[in-house]
Amino acid sequence: MALTKIQRRTKIKMRVRKIVNGTAERPRMSIFRSNKEIYAQLIDDSKGVTLLMASSKAKDIAVAAGTKTEKAAMVGKSIAEKAIAAGISAVVFDRNGYLYHGRVKQLADAAREGGLKF
Repeated sequence: MALTKIQRRTKIKMRVRKIVNGTAERPRMSIFRSNKEIYAQLIDDSKGVTLLMASSKAKDIAVAAGTKTEKAAMVGKSIAEKAIAAGISAVVFDRNGYLYHGRVKQLADAAREGGLKF
């Protein structure tokens, strides 16, 4: 029996989450990608709290003209700037079961350019 897309992604997500864990010094950068928007969070799994977040719904990014891929790059730069300002320089990347390609890759590359180390 073939898995649906959601079942496949959940299976990959659980497999990765057994290994990837965020701490206060090196939080987990989790990505969520919907059809229209993209979101990124820095999560401290030891306390179970979200430290920072950025999304394509933010006012400065939402009004900017561009494709979804270009907006994903803006979200990557935004989360990197917020993290550097908060004193976070290294993160663990959690692609959340999505393929490392397209918008997810653009966000990760922009965050690296912004100064985050994966």
